[in-house]
Amino acid sequence: MNLPIRTLGIAPNAWEVNQTFADITRPQKTPQPVILSTETKTLRLDLAKAAIIVIDMQNDFCHSDGWLAHIGVDITPARQPIEPLQKLLPVLRTAEVPIIWLNWGNRPDLLNISPALLHVYNPTGEGVGLGDPLPKNGAKVLVKGSWAAAVVDELEQQPDDICVDKYRMSGFWDTPLDSILRNLGITTIFFTGVNADQCVLTTLCDANFLGYDCILVQDCTATTSPEYCWLATLYNIKQCFGFVTDSSAIATAINNS
Repeated sequence: MNLPIRTLGIAPNAWEVNQTFADITRPQKTPQPVILSTETKTLRLDLAKAAIIVIDMQNDFCHSDGWLAHIGVDITPARQPIEPLQKLLPVLRTAEVPIIWLNWGNRPDLLNISPALLHVYNPTGEGVGLGDPLPKNGAKVLVKGSWAAAVVDELEQQPDDICVDKYRMSGFWDTPLDSILRNLGITTIFFTGVNADQCVLTTLCDANFLGYDCILVQDCTATTSPEYCWLATLYNIKQCFGFVTDSSAIATAINNS
């Protein structure tokens, strides 16, 4: 008698099993090769093995009532990725490319946050830093579940999107991001969000060190830092860590496939 086969795991990292048999071959997804233009080379990549990570497009960084604006930072640059992301994300969803929202979402008790990290956000100890309420609305800075840590309203999250909380500038430290990417069979990552020279770059560098292929989507990325930080980020990514393209090139690659 043939026994029913059941799936264990998430494709493509999945087994097929029953009481007497286990198929551990992990059949791969159907390839979706596309040709993508970047600033340094033309790439042939497989969209079936690709994901996009949207980093820190949150109220604290991109809203006029958020933490950055509270401390006097001009958030205009941080809002620039919103419009191109509004156009790019539906295109990627149509191509079944996973959308990963990687956001600061600290524990309310901050038990996994060191004094060095607290110092970045509150260098005198007297201001409004991680976990403190914003004066305008009382939302706690970058605390999971607060308005301050929420993605800006202009960027719609879908039920099938993947959300990962991070607690460092790099999204790979103390998070399940690497495990999620490997379970999904991802080898190529598109990087977007803010700030390009801080959380985006450090996450991209760690991805490169872990063996992922890294592509920065330039018009879907920005920084409130000085211009030289932006230029140095672009230089270092192209020189050392991956490739730089833009959202229109990605849309063209998908449409031409």
